[in-house]
Amino acid sequence: MFYDYFFDTVKSEECDKLFCPSYSYAVSKDPFSSNDDYYLAVGLNSVMKESDFKRKKLNLVVVLDISGSMSSPFDNYYYDQFGNQQNLKVPSLEESNKSKMEVAREAVVGLLGHLNDEDRFGMVLFDDIAYLGKPLSSIGNTDVESLKKHILELEPMNSTNMEEGMKMGTDLFKEYLNADQDEYENRIIFLTDAMPNTGDSSDEGLFGMFEKNSKNKLYTTFIGMGVDFNTELIEIITKIRGANYYSVHTADEFLKRMDDEFEYMVTPLVFNLRLILDAKGYEIEKVYGSPEASEATGELMKVNTLFPSKTEGGETRGGIVLLKLKKTAEDGNLNLSTVYEDRNGKSGSDIVEIALGEVGFEFYENSGIRKGILLARYADLMKSWMVDERKGQRQTENDRVVPFDEPSPMMPCITFERGIVPRCGFFELGEWERQSMDLKVSAHYKELFEKFKTYFEKEMEAIGDKTLTKEIEILNLLINKR
Repeated sequence: MFYDYFFDTVKSEECDKLFCPSYSYAVSKDPFSSNDDYYLAVGLNSVMKESDFKRKKLNLVVVLDISGSMSSPFDNYYYDQFGNQQNLKVPSLEESNKSKMEVAREAVVGLLGHLNDEDRFGMVLFDDIAYLGKPLSSIGNTDVESLKKHILELEPMNSTNMEEGMKMGTDLFKEYLNADQDEYENRIIFLTDAMPNTGDSSDEGLFGMFEKNSKNKLYTTFIGMGVDFNTELIEIITKIRGANYYSVHTADEFLKRMDDEFEYMVTPLVFNLRLILDAKGYEIEKVYGSPEASEATGELMKVNTLFPSKTEGGETRGGIVLLKLKKTAEDGNLNLSTVYEDRNGKSGSDIVEIALGEVGFEFYENSGIRKGILLARYADLMKSWMVDERKGQRQTENDRVVPFDEPSPMMPCITFERGIVPRCGFFELGEWERQSMDLKVSAHYKELFEKFKTYFEKEMEAIGDKTLTKEIEILNLLINKR
């Protein structure tokens, strides 16, 4: 969700390094409980200007999923056809009628327009087995128009074996792994809805292949397509050095991301980034913006690879990491140490002391942290609602679990007294294949959503970002659900 928005990262002093974190502080009242919550935001800044940004030459292989699930539209769950059909509203009928396969074909054709004559391109297709679409060779020696024509003729078939696709894609790099790595970036772009139902996705199979590739400086970008794209599977994969992923839920979003953000997608900026917080007088309750954050050890942010992001009007897309802090003493201070390795293998580090003054009232140091807090609370509220509804059950005062249709006092994750709390509930999905469920909004959550909408609108006006309106539309849909 952070990556959907631009943030003011407020460089406190002139940034003269490849990576320069900046810091801001806030005290914000919970919109339900009115309790004071303490937050720290870390802005992700770089000395690199967008106008100076230049990627290396590319050895690029696209691995494209052509399995049966790619025949479904972006706006529904493929596995719903087996007894649980649900459709989503999409911006246009034309987009609704396009399958994931059709849009993926168009995106790959558009990607070719970003490649130069010195770049090399190859392609692998996979369903239950892998097929060689094009050997890895220079664009200058490729009949690009003929290649585009063949790509646009591809059709979905059979089951999904991601391991076979990755294996053949890796094999195309054999003669390039030990040469030209200062001049060339080796990267696989893997396009899939990430629902493997055949093959070995264990540490010895698919995951082991990613690890081995990374050690050989062959990195992977995953682009997940459709509402049923399995982010849990991909988040495991993308903790590997050099990997990144994008989840796209509409055809327009997919094509835009593949076009406008291609250069950022294939160019790592920082490796092995560690932001470590020593917080005397505070405990870290939750970290937003880093899937590998470990609150227990005080490690604020652990990212194997940080990629550059687009900037607009001095703001950076997804440019913050947000900490929710619990105050444990009247006096406290924060020390933050930063360690990383740049794309050329050079190490960098920084140590900063952050003073958090006692303000005694609601306070936001800048709009970036205020927007981060708003979105974090919104996400926590949505997650808790989905957990409660998807469980299909409630919990009474004496911890007895009962069905929704049995009258009893409801014990949801979020209440007006407790406020918005992270990690309130837990729901474990099945392995990799997913179905949707009927949209349900209990009376309790409708009341929460109505109050939160008022808070959200007030904050949106204070922040001055009208792009947040799309979240208001979602809240209205849930409030008005009958």
